[in-house]
Amino acid sequence: MPAPSLRARVRSEMNDEIKEVARKHLAVDGSNLSLRGVAREMGIVASALYRYFPSRDALLTALIIDAYGALGAAAIEAEAAVPREDLRGRWLTTCRAVREWALEHPAEYGLLYGSPVPGYAAPEETTALAEQVIFLLVGVLAEGAGEVAPAPMPSALPDAVRADLRRVIEQSPGELPEEWLDRAFVAWAHLFGVLNFEVFGRMNGLVEARAEYFDHHMSLMADLCGVPHHTA
Repeated sequence: MPAPSLRARVRSEMNDEIKEVARKHLAVDGSNLSLRGVAREMGIVASALYRYFPSRDALLTALIIDAYGALGAAAIEAEAAVPREDLRGRWLTTCRAVREWALEHPAEYGLLYGSPVPGYAAPEETTALAEQVIFLLVGVLAEGAGEVAPAPMPSALPDAVRADLRRVIEQSPGELPEEWLDRAFVAWAHLFGVLNFEVFGRMNGLVEARAEYFDHHMSLMADLCGVPHHTA
């Protein structure tokens, strides 16, 4: 495979520099990202920036893709390091890796899971990346399905929701009954709900033992989903 041309290398480096400056702006201004502000900090005119990112939305999309990719990679790498037979360990390690990434990258996490950016609609290319964490958890759950009985759910699954879950099951890494996937989705929502409270300061003055609180809730979600404990 031939090496990239000088022009391609320069363009790639410029793309990376623009995104790095944009991430700094996210940390200060949140999703209120301005191409002119990015260009000003880089010492170039805004029109030069448009040759790399034709709009604010194009730059936001690039940042979102990078953030989802980094979050997913952190979770996948951490989960892969746990012995395959330790399903609960894999579950908790995945959740902890997501938390660690979120706390280390609060601005990028806010771009993914904070308030929607007014006027911005994420393209379909971000969907698969956004699903990496839930499918990682679903894969763990599918491997352990049937080993232990999950906690009972207080109400029956509505038919319309069952149909939605069936569509998801057809693209998930393991075959699961709709009721089991429903539990996985509850755990997924709870994972990011607890993280949002922590990252966005909703726990300040309430919970100090953040890591222990997080582990406690992720263990509760593992119980809800029927993820077995590892026995040596």
